Amino acid sequence: MRSLGFDVQVAADVTEAARLLSAVPADHRVALVDPRFVGHVHALRLGLTDPRFPAATVPGALTAQPEARPALVRALDATAEAVGAGVPTGSPAAPVTDRTVPGRLAVTMDAEGTSVQRPELGSLVAAVPTDAPARAEAESARASVDDEAVRLRSAVKAHDGFFTTFCISPYSRYIARWCARRGLTPNQVTTASLLTALIAAGSAATGTRGGYIAAGLLLLFSFVLDCTDGQLARYSLQYSTMGAWLDATFDRAKEYAYYAGLALGAARGGDDVWALALGAMVLQACRHVIDFSFNEANHDAVANSSPTAALSDRLDSVGWTVWVRRMIVLPIGERWAMIAVLTAVTTPRIVFYALLIGCAFAACYTTAGRLLRSLTRKAERTDRAARALAELADSGPLAQFVAAHGPRIPGAFSAPVIALVGAGALTAAALQQPFGSKQMIFAAVFYAICSGVAVARPLKGALDWLVPPIFRAAEYCTVLILAARSDVPGALPAAFGLVSAVAYHHYDTVYRIRGGTGAPPQWLVRTIGGHEGRTLVVAVLAAVFTQHSAFTAALTTLAVAVALVVLVESIRFWVSSGAPAVHDEGEPA
Repeated sequence: MRSLGFDVQVAADVTEAARLLSAVPADHRVALVDPRFVGHVHALRLGLTDPRFPAATVPGALTAQPEARPALVRALDATAEAVGAGVPTGSPAAPVTDRTVPGRLAVTMDAEGTSVQRPELGSLVAAVPTDAPARAEAESARASVDDEAVRLRSAVKAHDGFFTTFCISPYSRYIARWCARRGLTPNQVTTASLLTALIAAGSAATGTRGGYIAAGLLLLFSFVLDCTDGQLARYSLQYSTMGAWLDATFDRAKEYAYYAGLALGAARGGDDVWALALGAMVLQACRHVIDFSFNEANHDAVANSSPTAALSDRLDSVGWTVWVRRMIVLPIGERWAMIAVLTAVTTPRIVFYALLIGCAFAACYTTAGRLLRSLTRKAERTDRAARALAELADSGPLAQFVAAHGPRIPGAFSAPVIALVGAGALTAAALQQPFGSKQMIFAAVFYAICSGVAVARPLKGALDWLVPPIFRAAEYCTVLILAARSDVPGALPAAFGLVSAVAYHHYDTVYRIRGGTGAPPQWLVRTIGGHEGRTLVVAVLAAVFTQHSAFTAALTTLAVAVALVVLVESIRFWVSSGAPAVHDEGEPA
């Protein structure tokens, strides 16, 4: 217990335990462990030191963080007279598998409404033997399992890509252990990964073959560190709010900074690939919002009778198909490995062509499967899902006004159809109208009206999860097309900066929702205009600044303004909000 950071005191009974706990400052974590406990240290570590849960238990041990301390005190009072009975006082008449005092307290806390986490121990031993033979058996079971080996295996994310699983994790887990033993934190490793990626981007920006080779090697090393930070967090259970934010945002910052470095390097060699770089970023960001929207729409959906999902489950039962399906969606490991190798041996243009082709195929594959699931499943979308989709839509004042005062068009597929009509008219105008045409402003206004009508009703339809991705594609592609068609020097790099700032806001929104803290405040969304407001502003700028470099200056100013507002508010939130300490355990992005 002392090795886990606890100050150990011995209590003779429940009454004395309550007295000792009352003397501990209210802002401290406390734990109760049966003195007969036999088990692995890592079993206690999992049960007593994970910061993500207010209360947790393993057989014979219980912990409570400050927010769960009052529930623990009440459970102690309720259990003091029940020691030796089949169930603790005040709890339902249900079997109690852990009849120790910590086990009874956990049951009582659950019954009163305080959720007590029970981590999966797997082969780890945690037991409270009541006689000598049982103790000998528990000690033998403990000796037969190497808890350090279990700890190393559990440090690796359960669901990862082929490249990460077989080419990185076999050794990065040992780097994570090395870092843990030297007191390094996951946040420090995450920061090192970001700095390495930025140096890689700088190397790519040199435009030399040596710079490209160095960039590819550094990008791979950055990815090794990127895997290590999560493994270190799981190995040492160092989950934190700040770590969740850094881990969620730095991956995108690293990848998109590297795109910019490649574009700068190509420009040094006389090849302008900024449009390709921005296109790759737009495609990747839209892929992510499709993932986020679909997952949020079905996060707590009632029932799932989709034959497509059933087919997917059957395919997962065949080992090799799991890896093939994970690889073809081009997750971060495979994607970064491809980028690194192609950077070293080819040119930035080829890198972006490969990215666009690979990501487009992956997007079509995943989106087609999700469309089939959505159309064939019988599920009722919840209010929570509708609220999350509305927050992901990022509607600004114009769309909100139309939603409040405009028509509400019925129909199961009305929301995505209306959004698609507005987005189609907008992108068609950007592609077909001369740059600077006033028709572009009318198209942007029409898009704003369609956006408001699309979100006027709760987004509970089978395909309503498509609405946020449609909005993202419309806004990002409009900026890309107008900048590419302007023929103004520096317009595409400025557009790259603008889309980067807006994409950061959208990723920030996603990870706030995932953390259960809700979307950014409405004042922020109104200040930066919402997706339809920013699109209208860019259309107006294109109409006003048609013949000179002021268009570049205007885009740059808009990008800086958006970036400053969203970054300052985001940093304030993640540093001071007390958001839950979470860590990404989902599919690789």
